[in-house]
Amino acid sequence: MNTTVVIRKATASDLEELVNLLELLFSIEEDFTFNATKHRRGLAMMLTDPDTRCVVVAEVDKNIVGMCSVQTVVSSAEGGRSAWVEDVVIQQPFQGQGIGKKLLSFVEEWCANQGIERIQLLADQNNKPALEFYKKLNWQLTQLICLRKFI
Repeated sequence: MNTTVVIRKATASDLEELVNLLELLFSIEEDFTFNATKHRRGLAMMLTDPDTRCVVVAEVDKNIVGMCSVQTVVSSAEGGRSAWVEDVVIQQPFQGQGIGKKLLSFVEEWCANQGIERIQLLADQNNKPALEFYKKLNWQLTQLICLRKFI
C-alpha cells in the first residue's frame, strides 16, 4: 500500500476516533475491558497538558489509523523526569507499514525535547507480534513486572 502517513499531535476533535482505537486495543488485551465513557474521559485529560502528556495520531487520507500516548513522571532512579508510553495501536489493514515506528519516533523526539532520557512502556506478555515489534525498535526487556491495585 503506497499511502502518505501524517504523524501529528491529537486534538480534542480526534477524541471519538481515539476511543474507537482503544476499543480495538482493549479487545486484544486481557487486563482491560473497554469502557467508552472512562476512556473518553482519560483521553480528554491526556489532551489537556501538552508539557507533560502527548497523544500522537497517524493519519492516512485524513482518517486516523493509529495512535499512541506518552506522559511524564518523576523517576528517582533517573534523578529527573522519565516517560510512560501507552496505547500503541494501529488498525489491522495498516499494520506492518512502519506506522507504529513513526508514531514511536515522534514520541521519542517529543521526549527528547522535554529533556527526558528514558521512556518505558507496558506490553501484554501474550501479544507476541507487539513484543517482536518493540524488540526490532531496540526496546529492552527489564526484570521488572507490573503490579496494580484498584482503590
